[in-house]
Amino acid sequence: MGARGRDPRNLAMVSAESSQRGGSNSAFAAALDDAGGVSAPRERLAGLRAALLDELLAGAGELDLPRSGYARPVAVALAVVPDRGAERASAPGGPSRGSPSAPGGPSRGSLRAVAPVDQALRADAGAVGERAWLLVAALVGAMVQAAAVSAHLPPDGFARSRDAGALALALALRAGALGDWLVLALPVAGADSGDAAELAVLAFEDEAAGIDRLRARAYAVPRGVLDGTVDLRAPIGEDHPLRAAEAVALLGGRPADEASVAAHEDEVLAMLGARAEAARPHEEQDPSLRAARRILQRLAGMGKWGGYHTDFAHLARGFAGNERALAVEIGERLLDAGLLVAKPSVGQRHVFLNPRRAGDIHALIERGVIPAGLELPAA
Repeated sequence: MGARGRDPRNLAMVSAESSQRGGSNSAFAAALDDAGGVSAPRERLAGLRAALLDELLAGAGELDLPRSGYARPVAVALAVVPDRGAERASAPGGPSRGSPSAPGGPSRGSLRAVAPVDQALRADAGAVGERAWLLVAALVGAMVQAAAVSAHLPPDGFARSRDAGALALALALRAGALGDWLVLALPVAGADSGDAAELAVLAFEDEAAGIDRLRARAYAVPRGVLDGTVDLRAPIGEDHPLRAAEAVALLGGRPADEASVAAHEDEVLAMLGARAEAARPHEEQDPSLRAARRILQRLAGMGKWGGYHTDFAHLARGFAGNERALAVEIGERLLDAGLLVAKPSVGQRHVFLNPRRAGDIHALIERGVIPAGLELPAA
């Protein structure tokens, strides 16, 4: 995002622009417009939900193509859903004025988004392809920006702020399902207005703009269109890439941009350092085994599974002197053993952790257990 966009306070100044963007060719876009957008009456919600589900199915098909969304942009949809207390407050006998959920008080809710991506991503980082993952990463970035505006936080990222509200919202992303599709949720303030959904729509346009061979569009929808979302919970696994994407966004980075992710790597690892503290591979005495554990731990800490990959040359980051050559050799052996997978379609050779070998990878990181097929150089 440009200089104006990266300051989340500026999103509020230009949110009206989102309603002026060009349309798409989808029946869903036409139905949403005809129904009145986020102000659509209750009797139109079932029809809009059916149209959205059709649109998500079409979007999933687009993501399997060599070029996605060129004839029909891949759609994601966002809505602000008030918490149950806020919904009760509007009914007779609800909380008194001035309580957190009372009318006129500081209402709370969640910004929710649905994407045409398999909901299995919540637990399995290898459940989707690279382009689908980058679509989700861009969506996470847009949602974090919108949540920042909602909470009136500083523009330099939640994690760099010492504001109590910022720290309370850090790493709050939840994932659930709407039928077969992935739903993401973040807590927001000001749930009555739904402004966060419009702000996220605007932010998403910029977050997704740099994804190769993808055209995508976000829509703000009435909250009832996302009724039926189930099982919202934290992504499964401390090293899930959704956690890394959220951390990058909290630090002011762009989760769908490889260079931005790499620039924030050390800070992200510090934020997600629980596993590193438990495993302590640097205490390993065998230099080859220590290098293998360190490389895998760093990749796992950044969520480099499946769609999130890194330049092979980066495997030697953090190693000094002769250890750098050893790290490169270890990287080759991790590839030969199938613990890492190469991605040859980008300019440099990129690699990522093999989700199908997650058990072996975690056993090696945490306990130094060398899996079958991995031969390390003699100490």
